[in-house]
Amino acid sequence: MNFKRKSWLFVFVLLLLPLLFVGCDEAEEELEEVAGGGDLMIATLSDAVSLDPHGSNDVPSAKVAYNVYESLVYFDENSELQPLLATDWEAVDDLTWEFILREGVQFHDGTDFTAEAVKASFERLLDPDIGSPRLFLFEMIEEVVVVDDYTVQFVTEFPFAPLPAHLAHNGGAIISPTAIETDYEEMAAGNEPGSHLSTNPAGTGFFKLESWQPGDQLKLVRNDDYWGENAKLDSVTFKVVPESLTRISELETEVAHIADPVEPSDMSRVDNMPHASMDVTSVTVMAYVGYNCEKEPFDDVRVRQAISMAINKEEIIEGAYEGTAIPAQGPIAPGVFGFDEDISGLPYDIDQAKELLADAGYEDGFSTTIWTNDNPVRIMAAEYIQSELADLNIEVEIEVLEWGAYLENTAAGEHDMFILGWSTPTLDADYAVYALFHSNNIGDPGNRSYYSNEEVDELLDRGRQEPDPDARQEIYSELQEILIEEAPMLYLVYNENLVGVNDNVKNFWVTPASMFMLQDVYIDE
Repeated sequence: MNFKRKSWLFVFVLLLLPLLFVGCDEAEEELEEVAGGGDLMIATLSDAVSLDPHGSNDVPSAKVAYNVYESLVYFDENSELQPLLATDWEAVDDLTWEFILREGVQFHDGTDFTAEAVKASFERLLDPDIGSPRLFLFEMIEEVVVVDDYTVQFVTEFPFAPLPAHLAHNGGAIISPTAIETDYEEMAAGNEPGSHLSTNPAGTGFFKLESWQPGDQLKLVRNDDYWGENAKLDSVTFKVVPESLTRISELETEVAHIADPVEPSDMSRVDNMPHASMDVTSVTVMAYVGYNCEKEPFDDVRVRQAISMAINKEEIIEGAYEGTAIPAQGPIAPGVFGFDEDISGLPYDIDQAKELLADAGYEDGFSTTIWTNDNPVRIMAAEYIQSELADLNIEVEIEVLEWGAYLENTAAGEHDMFILGWSTPTLDADYAVYALFHSNNIGDPGNRSYYSNEEVDELLDRGRQEPDPDARQEIYSELQEILIEEAPMLYLVYNENLVGVNDNVKNFWVTPASMFMLQDVYIDE
């Protein structure tokens, strides 16, 4: 081959290379298209209560809202704070936090995201006319200052180091000011707060609401105008399937891609499916039995202590939880700031329990009720408690309520005993205990035990105002000792999040607060 021919071939190859790379790019794009799309079907135990992030404080609602709304910051898979609608933040002084906001973001209704939207969202949350059950998260905020279109400052009543962590909570989701204005107009017309936002959520998230048939299913569709990387899925459907075996069956027959939750007794069945497996996540969730401390006989600390000491948590863990939990010593879970591994809960001691009941005047026992929702694990736990307390001549009737009614009625204090859970998405003790035990939060915000103690209130207030981490730890350790002794609830277990997932579902993960992160999920058919 002569030099001229070699040169010609060399030039030809150079001219051909860009076309080859274009072909490769197109092939990669085709692969990405194949990897994306589709409708992710989630068979879930309970429906959302509200899609107004200020209007509810329950996990089923938050699981949907986390994928519709966005906050200023979020916790990544390593539980570290990362930028979201804010790109940077710093403490300007002891009482002021400043956040630099992301530009070029729009809400689902087309409204631009600016500092005014942040101000409108938090002013609504703090508005007493709204009555948000998430007020406790942000009640230390005295003012939201708009510095310019993309800079906002939070001025707090006292130094509050965990504020950025609180802002990662879905209660700090930023709502379209246009939608907020419409909701206030609905209130002026005589409707309840959230009557517009609950069914017309307007966030900045990578999914948006398409339809919702309460009690049946809720469908989200991809927000193609999202400011960041678009979600890979076309849509996500949350289908309400209260029966555990039906959820498993739908996962088995591939009607559903995800079963949420899987009961511990069904884990082996899921793991034996050829196309599905268990997703088990350690979470910051404490399951507890709450006592109504305003009602007899639970207004007597000796009765509360007696019942707490009469329950063998290990047996409940082996029976109801199939070993997927550890005994709770107090109200703060491992992995949360403020947890103290040296603290021990009340011991399992039947003889001491009988003595306490006799001292309180209930040697012959009494009759009471325990409430739960239609969660099979909680029902099994209630049945175990019913059986154990019978040995103390305490006759317990179990009542199972629908999720929405359960939350409403326990908030109203109509119960004797009840079983519920509490997660700590901020990973800070303030969230773990302030809502559950401060007398200001009796009812819907979290204190469904109707517990009131001035010393506990004082410690809770000090804990959120103390800037020094070591001093805060001492406060929360002292607080836990009191709460164990006072026993406003039986701290039952710290449990794991159990979800069955089709093997074709990729990039699915669950936060320590049991939230589903769906932006990067795709179905690999």
